[in-house]
Amino acid sequence: MQRVLITGAAGFLGSHLCERFIQEGFKVEAMDNLITGDLKNLSTLLDHPHFTFHNHDVTEYIDLDGELDHIFHFASPASPIDYLKIPIQTLKVGSLGVHNCLGLAKHKGARVTIASTSEVYGDPEVHPQHEEYFGHVNTIGPRGVYDEAKRFQESITMAYHRYHGVETRIVRIFNTYGPRMRLNDGRVLPAFIGQALRGEDLTIFGTGSQTRSFCYVDDLVEGIFRLHFSDETRPVNIGNPDEITIADFAEEIIALTGTDQKVVYRDLPENDPKQRQPDITRAKTVLGWEPSIDREEGLKRTYAYFKTLSTEELHKSEHKDFADFRKD
Repeated sequence: MQRVLITGAAGFLGSHLCERFIQEGFKVEAMDNLITGDLKNLSTLLDHPHFTFHNHDVTEYIDLDGELDHIFHFASPASPIDYLKIPIQTLKVGSLGVHNCLGLAKHKGARVTIASTSEVYGDPEVHPQHEEYFGHVNTIGPRGVYDEAKRFQESITMAYHRYHGVETRIVRIFNTYGPRMRLNDGRVLPAFIGQALRGEDLTIFGTGSQTRSFCYVDDLVEGIFRLHFSDETRPVNIGNPDEITIADFAEEIIALTGTDQKVVYRDLPENDPKQRQPDITRAKTVLGWEPSIDREEGLKRTYAYFKTLSTEELHKSEHKDFADFRKD
């Protein structure tokens, strides 16, 4: 039985990866410090005989006994609310954390997949975004702590690949949604659904003309799985190229939820990307992958999940207590 380490395992994407690898017959070592993750996301796995949870911060030395075949580094705050409140920790998990994972991969002879992001493209001047585009990122802006952490991850990953011969894969993840998203994490889809469920007006930042492309989580996990077990060492965009404006998306959410809220507008945050759409030619060509779940179906599944949340969960604060991390 092959053994896989998944960091950020109690988060939205990490928990879905854990499920997939358990289903595929792997022994899963799940690691998370729970600052943005939640053990509730792993509740169906905690008693599984092939699943082990480690409450550990990957910016500290990772010590795992025995053989290890695969590593997925998915530990990182991923929402603006999180990484703007813990900017130093965000930079550390994208530098010290990835360094620890790559060092472990080198020591164990494991293949490692690094979770990068469409945010490496910044506020893009090329549309749609393809993997050869170097990006348009403000290194000292408020979003730079996340964008540059991910760009550094890619650089050190390729250095370990070229210099140490480590088997590496880089997935550039575009906007993804589905069950287990945190309702109030600051991203547009759960923010809209949360506001609709609470009877609040939907808030659009900017004019609403900016675009996003939303990929359902099952499609994303399939793409990641195929990439990890492929021979492709270059970065690969995984996302859904079906682009929509934020204003039109707000109307879709209102129609989906059957609510009658109005839309209100606020100032656009600094360096917020105006366009986001993946060019998935490489994924199609190399992996034979493209999304299969359209937005209508994906939103129905996601909304059904959010409707199961308690009143307390619908109204709780958008973040946990970050005080312990501010000391860094």
